[in-house]
Amino acid sequence: MLAMNFATTPRIVLRDGALDKLPAILAEFGVRHVALVTDAGLVRAGLVAPVEASLRAAGLSVTLYDAVQADPPEHIVLGAVEQLRAAGVDGVFALGGGSAMDVAKLVAYLLRSPCALDTIYGVDLARGARLPLVLAPTTAGTGSEVTPISIVTTAGDEKRGVVSRRLLPDVALLDPALTLGLPGPVTAATGIDAMVHAIEAFTSKRLKNPLSDVLAQQALALLSANLPRVLANGRDVEARGAMLLGSCLAGMAFANAPVAAVHALAYPLGGRYHVPHGLSNALMLLPVLRFNLAAAAPLYAQLASSVGATAQTAEGFLAAIETLVAGCDMPKRLHELQVTRDSLPQLARDAMQQQRLLINNPVEVSEADALRLYEEAF
Repeated sequence: MLAMNFATTPRIVLRDGALDKLPAILAEFGVRHVALVTDAGLVRAGLVAPVEASLRAAGLSVTLYDAVQADPPEHIVLGAVEQLRAAGVDGVFALGGGSAMDVAKLVAYLLRSPCALDTIYGVDLARGARLPLVLAPTTAGTGSEVTPISIVTTAGDEKRGVVSRRLLPDVALLDPALTLGLPGPVTAATGIDAMVHAIEAFTSKRLKNPLSDVLAQQALALLSANLPRVLANGRDVEARGAMLLGSCLAGMAFANAPVAAVHALAYPLGGRYHVPHGLSNALMLLPVLRFNLAAAAPLYAQLASSVGATAQTAEGFLAAIETLVAGCDMPKRLHELQVTRDSLPQLARDAMQQQRLLINNPVEVSEADALRLYEEAF
């Protein structure tokens, strides 16, 4: 008998202008003083001030925390908790990419359930309550608005995750207007990142289920059809909305059928070289897909139609992905990002620490395999 356990964000709002609903949504949860978690880049881009103004106009107190960094280090999370606890916030809203949303999830949890951060790394160790939490992504990539996961960079440059359904937000607001200003390379990398989520969920060795499969296939169809459109015209609101929906569906899929070797090999690139997460995944995608071919070929064939492949075969699927990646304006090789060849063995050792992810891969990955995959991507 099939057994599954599926969870996701209980309310998702997708429409142009979805952010207009934020004050009313926070009021529904009784929030009077909201933490606005974001990064300085979005403040400079002018996206944050109108949101803060609308919240204040609705009678809410607002404390802005805009020190989020990419691949957020532990001290950023802990600093945010300290600052926002002192301010007395009773709800959390994040505006940004995966890093801002990941920080906000942990802040909402740690403000309500104080504990040492390093005691909740792992799966289902965070079991307490959290403050009301609303997330609005500004990239179509991470799907963090519907995942129970926050990734933190430790002092030793290791990526560690807190995985708990307590981190799922109350509401996700998907507003394509927030993504219109994304540069082409960021749009490309985050779009491929979302596709990685869908592909790894569909091919995951553990916890793959009918719901995650349907979500992954629909996500891939939306992402592969609309990524070229938004790269050709970044102001295409309809295509931007489709990308946000595709990213969200992929997030739902991998939150329940977990990701694998692409992510395991991507994390060390972020930890040691601060390569953005989406780009790290994009760089490792094709080497890992080819490595997994022997075991995953039947699943690749099932995905071929979702990416518009000419041939409904595993080879057709791989060719379609290669074509899509080739059309993206972003770095394609590790050496373009100042990753050095002599660092590849260390990266392979780091990747072996990601057993939480590697156990989901269709093919077992040894340290020697990881090194060969980095060499292929170099």
